[in-house]
Amino acid sequence: MSDAVDVHLFFNFRSPYCYIASKTMFTVFDDYRTRLLWHPLGGWNGRSPPERAQLKRPIARQDVARIARRLGIPLDPPPAETDPTRAAAGSLLAEEKGLLRPYIVEVMRAEWASGRDIGRGDVLREIGNAVGLDAPELESAIDDPARHARLERNWKEAQRRGAMGVPTFIIGEEIFWGQDRIDHVEEHLCELRARRL
Repeated sequence: MSDAVDVHLFFNFRSPYCYIASKTMFTVFDDYRTRLLWHPLGGWNGRSPPERAQLKRPIARQDVARIARRLGIPLDPPPAETDPTRAAAGSLLAEEKGLLRPYIVEVMRAEWASGRDIGRGDVLREIGNAVGLDAPELESAIDDPARHARLERNWKEAQRRGAMGVPTFIIGEEIFWGQDRIDHVEEHLCELRARRL
């Protein structure tokens, strides 16, 4: 797979737009010769700061509800205090174990389709069990200071590269921000002749 195109993905599990993206983004990795470079973020990183988010919430909820209806997917937002940091740290373990995709799908389903708090250890253990992660390993990973530090480094890298929010896809110098830019990502990959035959 030496001719694979690197696709950097900056992603925050707490973003409803990442939930929407999680329903369509895998075509980028299935239909094209690409390599996913996974950059999960924790806390508020990649999202509007809390004071702005509070003002945006009613409009964002309407917007996301419309998109969810169009896609035919459920939407039941999690509690407002949900912190995505532990879920993001767990995603690094899932990536190491070759289980990143099912982990992303199940975390987003639990959080945005079932309204669950993915900052809770019991919720993450249930998700881990569903996708085949070892429970003690996951429990250790979600609170691992080294993994939390990596999340912070990911945010610094996002800022250095010019990412303003999530989800953001970066291919070379091209930046694609938002779940509604996935078709642009695919068009760019076609220009790079990366489509699988």
